Amino acid sequence: MRTRKWWISIILTSVFVLSACSNGSSTKQATPADSSTETTAASSSTTGKGGDAIYALATSPDTLDPARSGLAVAIRVYRTLFDNLVVKTEDGTIKPWLATEWEESEDHKTYTFKLREGVKFHDGTPFNAEAVKFSLDRILDPNTKAGNSAALIVPYESSEIIDEYTIQLNLSQPSRAFLGNLSQAALSIVSPTSVEKYGDQFGQHPVGTGPFKFVKWDENAQVQVERNTDYAWAPETVENKGAPYLNTLTFKILPEEATRVGSLQSGQVTAIETVPPQNVLALEKQPGFQLLKVNTPGLPYTLFINQNKEPWNELKARQALQYGIDVSSIVKTLYLGTYEQAWSALTPSILGYDASLENVIQPNQAKAAQLLDELGWEVGTDGIREKNGQKLTLHYVDGSPNREKRNDIAAMIQQQLKKIGVQVNVEITQDVGTIVFTNGNYDIYGNSQVKDDPHALLPFYHTAAPGARATLSNLSSPEVDEWLEQGAIEFDDTKRAEIYGKVLRYIQDNAIIIPIYIFPYVVGASDTLKGLKFDYLAYPIFNDVYVQ
Repeated sequence: MRTRKWWISIILTSVFVLSACSNGSSTKQATPADSSTETTAASSSTTGKGGDAIYALATSPDTLDPARSGLAVAIRVYRTLFDNLVVKTEDGTIKPWLATEWEESEDHKTYTFKLREGVKFHDGTPFNAEAVKFSLDRILDPNTKAGNSAALIVPYESSEIIDEYTIQLNLSQPSRAFLGNLSQAALSIVSPTSVEKYGDQFGQHPVGTGPFKFVKWDENAQVQVERNTDYAWAPETVENKGAPYLNTLTFKILPEEATRVGSLQSGQVTAIETVPPQNVLALEKQPGFQLLKVNTPGLPYTLFINQNKEPWNELKARQALQYGIDVSSIVKTLYLGTYEQAWSALTPSILGYDASLENVIQPNQAKAAQLLDELGWEVGTDGIREKNGQKLTLHYVDGSPNREKRNDIAAMIQQQLKKIGVQVNVEITQDVGTIVFTNGNYDIYGNSQVKDDPHALLPFYHTAAPGARATLSNLSSPEVDEWLEQGAIEFDDTKRAEIYGKVLRYIQDNAIIIPIYIFPYVVGASDTLKGLKFDYLAYPIFNDVYVQ
């Protein structure tokens, strides 16, 4: 059987990693002893780099268990604690990490990984094929109650341990996205020993092989991690291949925007995430501070229209929302030029994005009113449309706290749609899980996803399987289902882009969603903070960070 093979050659004198394709040849690999010698030389004690950093978060993690987490803010924390089999570079290339090389079968249904030797979890447990199998199989276990990891691991079916440092992963069908998904934090490798020890509480006592070790989590206050002095297996996406320079890294939870900004300016914290738009320009010009910004890829912040609710199951009613909502005005007013408007179900950096969809839908109150007239919704004496004795209302659900001014978006849309005769009832809740995902009690709900592959569209727009949780739009289109299924197994990127382009056009033409904005991850920091970078998904990387 022909295979495609990637391998790693570690050249210690230059401390960099090379990866290439081969028809079967291999190169000599450095021993764990060689690696540890090199990283010892790169430790903070010899470089003069170090310090302690406090990084303020806008919200609190839900859990630090990669398999169970559902929040981007949690990834920002536990990414410091865990490693993955592979890493993805900015140009989309997959490179080694905990795996040193791998083979992909000709039918794309099996991957055989050679694993790095000499790696240990923070609790002393050796990293090996058994740990990889445990971590992946755990996501499939219903008792785990997996979060985003459940979608990312599809179509993983099983694995076979070939020897202590070799494992074969078996897929139920080919998947163009699978190898890249293995680089995502939700599919991190966890310590089997600690999972078995802590059970359901593993998310409060996380143990990985990462550059930092977990110290403590004071709920709704802070999470503290410390330098893993044994770390010697960083991927090539960071410069420092050994232990991180920082002695400690504290993630302080500060939901209030003014408090975060004030804490940075007063020196109480070293850096803050999600700098409010009104403070961006000020921080850029203020001496002693720096501003770092990167757009997040994937699914932009999007308002999903629930087609299980009348009259939004009718195309003209959804189109009326398309024309009645002035997205450009919302983005400019709330974000002051610091956010970009979204135009489709994907961000521009994702394969399949179609720039021709930009600026196609423009606000048009007259057109919106005409569509509602055609559906028989007549304007009542109070300005709200009525039909068969029922007022035209829209139940808009959003979460609390007011993340990225999303509650303000709801308030602006409430005023905009009132002008075309739609009464918007806004419900702000801390229990989105029950109201939206369990009960489906909404007409509009907004969501976004940080992803790097168009396969991310499938769990949002493919018809839900019988008994499975409904998608946010409740779209059910055999045509879209077929495209999404084709895209998942197509390995020709040109053909794949064409497939996903069809999906995006269908979504726009049928008014399935209202795209709002592309989220820029904006970090404000003291100019004493050095070396902060971001990975391909815009998550911060702290391996190279130090305080000067």
